[in-house]
Amino acid sequence: MVVRAVSSIEGCGGRLRLAEPSLQLSGHTSTQPSSIEEEGFRWTLHGLVKRASAPSSIKCGAMRRLLLAFLLLALIPSAAPAGVRPPVVVELFTAQGCSSCAKANDLVSELAERPDVLALTFAVDYWDYMGWPDTFAQPAFTERQRAYVRKLALREVYTPQVVIDGAVQASGVRPEAIEPLVDEAAREPRNPPDMLFMGARRVAVGSGPVPRGGAEVWLVRYDPRPQEVTPRRGDTRGQTLVQRNMVREIERLGAWRGRPTAYRMPAAETEGLETVVLVQGAKGGKIIAVLAK
Repeated sequence: MVVRAVSSIEGCGGRLRLAEPSLQLSGHTSTQPSSIEEEGFRWTLHGLVKRASAPSSIKCGAMRRLLLAFLLLALIPSAAPAGVRPPVVVELFTAQGCSSCAKANDLVSELAERPDVLALTFAVDYWDYMGWPDTFAQPAFTERQRAYVRKLALREVYTPQVVIDGAVQASGVRPEAIEPLVDEAAREPRNPPDMLFMGARRVAVGSGPVPRGGAEVWLVRYDPRPQEVTPRRGDTRGQTLVQRNMVREIERLGAWRGRPTAYRMPAAETEGLETVVLVQGAKGGKIIAVLAK
């Protein structure tokens, strides 16, 4: 089936443009939009929707939702080639003041080289009282780990902890036990919803089955460059620590209810960060879809 998409929609204060206006669905070769830039709306839709001469704010809102639904239905099915599996997400919860975390840091550096793995390092803040405040720690990272502790029925948080796809966890003290869990996760059957970045500030998630208890969409931004830190106090005083894929920003974008939905993404606070969006079971559940820029 061929869908003739919107090439220019103006009014209600601006314009929405598709760089390449045609695409095909149902697995046929397609020219899909390379970018979607939102600045406002004039309703033309190549005759599918006629422009109102003086649209009210209510009409603009309704037309905006109608157009968004049209775009999601048209674009999402062709967003990713069939058979492409999302990477296994490996999250390391660590701290610069953790004397037993060096091997886990090295493990993340190794896993980050695998094309089928997305390795992320979260610095937690509950060891700061030991004498060295972690330079990358944020309360939001610690809360993410606590959500996993509750979901996985653990007694308490600890470092180094490795969580794989939000489904299983293991101690990073024994890196040799981690890789078999990653390989097993990579073999698991997947049925993720399609996902698509819509310009620089939006991401769309298509339809699909929702985990029991609901699902959430998370924005994660991390620095892929190795970070070297030498603590001056605490148990790791004088040691040079090398950490990879340090997460610098995380934000919940909203709930996902199994229907095609678009989410606004905040602008990055720091330059040079990689952006990834996760669809995950609510409150620390299993990760079911991954989209990286």
